[in-house]
Amino acid sequence: MRLLFSAFLVAAIGLTACKKAETPVTPTPTTPTAATAVRGVWLTNVASNALYSQDNLKAAVETCAKSGINHIFVVMWNKGYTLYPSEVVQRTFNVSAIESRLEGRDPLREIINEAKKYNIKVYAWFEYGFAADNSGLGEHILRVKPDWAALGADGKIVTKNGFRWMNALDPNVQNFMLSLLREVVQKYPDLDGIQGDDRLPALPVECGYNPGVVSLYKAENGGAVPPADPKNAAWIDWRAGKLNDFMKRISTDLRQLRPALKISMAPSVFPFAKTEYLQDWPTWVANGWVDMVCPQIYRYNIADYRAEIAKIVPTQVPFDKRDLVAPGVLLKVGTYAPTTAFLQQMVDANRQAGYKSEVFFFYEGLKDNADFFATYGK
Repeated sequence: MRLLFSAFLVAAIGLTACKKAETPVTPTPTTPTAATAVRGVWLTNVASNALYSQDNLKAAVETCAKSGINHIFVVMWNKGYTLYPSEVVQRTFNVSAIESRLEGRDPLREIINEAKKYNIKVYAWFEYGFAADNSGLGEHILRVKPDWAALGADGKIVTKNGFRWMNALDPNVQNFMLSLLREVVQKYPDLDGIQGDDRLPALPVECGYNPGVVSLYKAENGGAVPPADPKNAAWIDWRAGKLNDFMKRISTDLRQLRPALKISMAPSVFPFAKTEYLQDWPTWVANGWVDMVCPQIYRYNIADYRAEIAKIVPTQVPFDKRDLVAPGVLLKVGTYAPTTAFLQQMVDANRQAGYKSEVFFFYEGLKDNADFFATYGK
């Protein structure tokens, strides 16, 4: 769904087979406290100036603290650039080490330092993931690395919701992405965590027809070629399995670098996440590869919101891992902002379903809903 929001805001944003858990005894509900629950918000550089000066950044962190927010997921990878000085990006694409408007600064270092004053945790959010560009923003990626493009059955670069994609099944592309993640973890030892979303690890279901992927599929499937129908169930499972392997690699590599690091993912809702973007995130949870999952439950009425959160436990996530779930709540998109009453209904629905936490998209909505956040998390 954040795919739709990105497409909506930058012209503007957007929106295996998991094993069914055995039916367990329903546990006694717990009452969450601000100390144990995630009260999160996404902070982005789209439709927001919060990151574009030190004064704005300090004000944003202060606003978060006053609003009961204890986790900030701050964008660090989109439009083909990082929002911290990155040697990996500079070396790979021969471009600036940071988004041009931020030259001479290190917003990630600044926000970590500011957040510590309020005991707020900071996660580096790699928003674009394997998406190369949107409406020309980030075009240098596939211009410099044309062989990294994700191809569809027609042999053309796949564009979905305005985004052109890198081939997330290519080892070179995966190595690049992992090098970015490793860089940020090593460069900022006091960073609390990293986060991917509906583009990391992900790939549009239309992709997977690059020669290297086809060769690998044939080698593992008795010489058979991939189905021409990209939504063939077995073909989806095979490609989603490869992204599962990469998710495992992310988890293993980063935890070896820093065992205390938290790994969070914010995918689309399931099964849409898998059938459209090959994200089999219930498997990530089941295997302990993530410490938090924030499915983007962006809905415009409480009935639809309740229906979506009701699907998660125990079908997608077992009861004993329920505390890893922090539902993504839509706070603002374009000119839309939910009413205070609707916000309260969604938070109440989370608690009634046993979820202690939520993460709001996105920061600018805190100011639009000041009455709600005056008491939230307190």
